[in-house]
Formats: sequence, C-alpha cells, structure tokens
Amino acid sequence: MTASHASVAASASASASAPGSAALPSRRTLLAGAGAGVLAAGTGVLPSAVARAAEGAPLGEYDVVVVGSGAAGMTAALTAARRGLSVLVVEKAPTFGGSAARSGAGIWLPNNSVILRAGVPDTPQKAAAYLAAVVGPEVPADRQAAFLANGPRMLDFVMANSPLRFRYMDGYSDYYPNLPGGLPNGRSIEPDQLDGHVLGPELARLNPAYMPVPAGMVVFSQDYKWLTLAAVSAKGLAVSTECLARGTKAALYGEKPLTMGQALAAGLRAGLMRAGVPVWLNSPLVDLVQEGGAVTGVVVEKEGVRGVVRARKGVVVGSGGFEHNAQMRDQYQQQPIGTQWSVGAKENTGDGIRAGQRAGAALALMEDAWWGPTIPLPGEPYFCLAERTLPGGLIVNGAGARFVNEAAPYSDVVHVMYDRDRGAPGSHIPAWLIVDQNYRSKYLFKDVLPTIVFPDAWYGAGAVKKAWTWDGLAGQIGVPAAALRATLSRFNAQALAGSDPDFHRGDTAYDHYYTDPGVLPNSCLAPVWAPPFYAFRIVPGDLGTKGGIVTDARARALRPDGSVIRGLWAAGNASAAVMGHSYAGAGSTIGPAMTFGYVAANDIADA
Repeated sequence: MTASHASVAASASASASAPGSAALPSRRTLLAGAGAGVLAAGTGVLPSAVARAAEGAPLGEYDVVVVGSGAAGMTAALTAARRGLSVLVVEKAPTFGGSAARSGAGIWLPNNSVILRAGVPDTPQKAAAYLAAVVGPEVPADRQAAFLANGPRMLDFVMANSPLRFRYMDGYSDYYPNLPGGLPNGRSIEPDQLDGHVLGPELARLNPAYMPVPAGMVVFSQDYKWLTLAAVSAKGLAVSTECLARGTKAALYGEKPLTMGQALAAGLRAGLMRAGVPVWLNSPLVDLVQEGGAVTGVVVEKEGVRGVVRARKGVVVGSGGFEHNAQMRDQYQQQPIGTQWSVGAKENTGDGIRAGQRAGAALALMEDAWWGPTIPLPGEPYFCLAERTLPGGLIVNGAGARFVNEAAPYSDVVHVMYDRDRGAPGSHIPAWLIVDQNYRSKYLFKDVLPTIVFPDAWYGAGAVKKAWTWDGLAGQIGVPAAALRATLSRFNAQALAGSDPDFHRGDTAYDHYYTDPGVLPNSCLAPVWAPPFYAFRIVPGDLGTKGGIVTDARARALRPDGSVIRGLWAAGNASAAVMGHSYAGAGSTIGPAMTFGYVAANDIADA
C-alpha cells in the first residue's frame, strides 16, 4: 500500500476522533457534512480515486499552498510570505483575481484606520453590537469577534506590503442602519486609483472587470451613484466631469489607471510579486493530499500535467464558490436557479469546497448566496443596484402586485422572492421591474444613457418589454391587467404623498443611497405615469455563493463533529460566510474574505 493509499484509510478513522476546540456546528452543518459520500459519488471521485490521483509527478514543496488567486487567496499568500514562509498560489483560470477583480471592490471592515481617519464614529462596541444584530446567533460569537479584531490589522498589513491604498465610501450606509450599532454613513471602503504599470507584463493576466469603466474616465464605485444622475443633478454632472478629468490626467502621465476590483486584484498581485510568491495560472485543483489525518498538499494539473505539490505547514482553500456548478446548485439550492444568472467568475465551480468535503470537512450555508435582483440580459446578466431603487419604478410579481421594498438590501429582495415563490412556483420568479419614460429620460440604466433606446437584443431575449399603456404592458408580461392597474394606482398615490405604508420604502438611510435627491418629498418614490412603459425581467442572480467549508475563528476547516482537520484552512466564498444568511454592508463578501485569508496565514505561521 502506498503512503497516499494509507492516508485515505488513516483520514477515515482520524475524522471521528481528532481533537478540536471549536463549538459543534449546527444541525444544518451536520446534515451537509453527512452528504459528503453522495457528492463524491455524484462527481465520480471516490476516496480510492483521490488516492490514485495523488500519485502524480512531484511538482514542488512549499510551506504553504494557497488555492485560488482572488482576494482571500492573495491576502493569505501575501501574509504567509511576509511571515517568512515559502508560498505557492495555484489558480484554475488563465487569469488572476477571480470574482474580486470583476467586482466593485467595496470592503466592509469596521474600525479600520481609513474610516477612523475620515472621522467615522465607529467603535469596537458599536461594530460588535451591529454585526451580532445582523447575523444572529447562527454564526459563532468567536468567529464574529475574530473578523472584527483582525479586519483592521489586515488592512494595515495590506497597505504596508502592497501598493494598495483605500478611500472611504462616505454616505454608503450600512445595510441596516437602524439596528444597534448601525452607521447611516457606513463603514465601507474601496481601493484608491492604482497605476496598472506596477504589474508590468503581468497586467495582461488580470481577470477583466464585470463592467468596464467608460473609456477615458477614472471611476470609483462610489461615483456610480452620481453618474446615474448626471442628466438631472448638478453633483452628478460634477462627478462625471471629475471622472473625465482623472482619466485625462492619467493619460497625460502615461498611466494605466485601475480602480475598484481591478485595482484590488492588481495591488495584491503586485504585493505577491514583491514578496517573490509564484502564481501558477491554468493550474486547477484536483484534490487535497492527506496523510495521517492531516492535509499535506494538493494535486493540481499544471497546464495539463497532473502532479503533487507538498505543503509542509498547510493548505489554504480560497477558490471561490460554486455559482457556476449547475449540479451543486441543483443539489443544494431552491429552484429556479441558474448558473447563467451569476456574475461570479466563471471558473467558480466549487472545486475547493468539494475537495474539502472529501477530506472530511462539514459544509454550511450551501442553500444561500450573495443574492441580488438581476436582469438576464443576453451575453451576461446584469446585477441591479440603482435601477430598482430610483424613483419612478416598482417591482411586481406574477399577479401584478408589489411584494417587497424595492430599495431594501439586494440580498433581502431575493430572499423574499424565493420565500414567496416556495409552494407557488412562478408566482414571484420572475418578477418585473416597471418604469416609465419619465424615469428613462432622467437616469442612466446600466450603461444606456437617458433617452437612448435599449438594444434590440434586450427585447429579443425577453429581458425587457415595452408598451404604451398599463394594460398593454400587463399583457406583455403575463399579469392580470386589472391587478396591475390597481397596483400602479395605489403606488402612484403613495409616491405623490412621499410615503410607502405598504413596504416602507424610504424609511432608512440605506433606502436613499441609490436615489435622486432632487425628488421630493421622498427621494425613493415618484409616480409611474408617462408612456411608454417598460418592464424588466427580474431573476434571482448573485455575486457568488456563500456556502462552503465550515471554519472556526482561526479559519481552520472543521469536521461535522467540530474537530479540526489538521493542515487545512479556508477563506472567502469557499468557506461558510461569517455573515450567515445576511449582509452587513457594501463589501461584506470581500472584507471577511481578506480578513480570514490573513487569519489563516497567521495561524499557520504561528504554529
């Protein structure tokens, strides 16, 4: 029997008896862990096959192997390297950056040095009270505390060891500012402008943005709120002009300006280059190597050649979620669900999660995702932010009735869609965002300027419908005309009064973030009256899944009995989110991902 064959047998017995200090996972976690054999069989990868796979050619040995080059993985790798460990990053894609590179790169980190310097009145007590109120008791208190304690340290470390600098997103409210400790002006930050030339030729391997910045402009995430209003707001026009001025300045200086996720991923990669950390692209994870009940390396296919990379001290899984794995979504998540509705990196097919499960890890939150109302446009879905919140629009279900506060946090809107659709398929999925020509004449919609007609392809794909009357629109989207008339009449009356007693749209500071301050008395609400009328198909899209390997406060992978799998850590969307089923504020994905990557690497280095 080879050592790798013996490791499978040893890990099977060790999984029931290995000591651990973490609290026992919830019943949901235990049930997810119990399904490991089913998933392994469904993917055609059984333990013996894993053992045989580990017999590939040796590809090297490092102290730490990090799987994935997104925000979690690169932060973990940078931390481990600066702690004096030898590190390798293996990445499935031909590019680095993962979903982080595609994102707006908001980062939610209470009490970090950037927001404190900006005068944000945050305290550890406020942050702890707010996070506990948002996520509830399902997320262990020590994990919440670990995130809050290590987040500010992580950010200072990243700034000290990379070219990254950050800006406060002033006014981007916490998502539940009325809860204890919530801040109406928010705690979120985003990367400052970065010159892509810092990467040299490596810049060509940066994963492209989900929505490219308009040519000749330098745009930050916080600017989009105002760019949407450029046709109707003096501040919107001023921000537009500023974005263009930044772009002109960068061009004059011969820079390659990067912002948002492009800046974040490039800055972290630059830090790795300075630290001498290799990143193997086109090198997907095949499985984890286990010996004596501990994870001791990875099996990868480096540009098509299968082999083993040994990890003397540990493996950190930061390989993202499973949003593009139809089988896993069908197994764990409510229908209807679609991989084509996600804007996460296309390589995110749950490889690290499945490998961790085969190694004995428990899973949790697999039914959930970082949801958002999404328009299934041809080519790529569009994740709605401002469009569903701006005055002059509302969302209706299959019966032609409103059912949610359209300005609520995007994850909550989709949770309501699924909850209401359960037991009555098709009643709330798809839903329809309805706006009028007054709305279209004032606001940017995705990247279509006001008054400009929508592309024919949008109509051809059924993503948008248009009619000159309410009844005509009802017929196009298949809802009862009388019901839609009644909904619109009631909505218009409430909008004119500036109050929404039905769903309380406009009751919180967050509701007013993506709105038009020139609309009074409620910047969230305006009547829908000017023909033609438009309806946009709304489906449950996402930024990525949020379920994965259960970890403790030290980011160590746990078995269903709560014991620790030696040698295995996880962070980012490959791990069960510290946010639980909720979403504290803009950047609640990336902030914890980077923080627990940092925590994992420090835990390895401290051992």
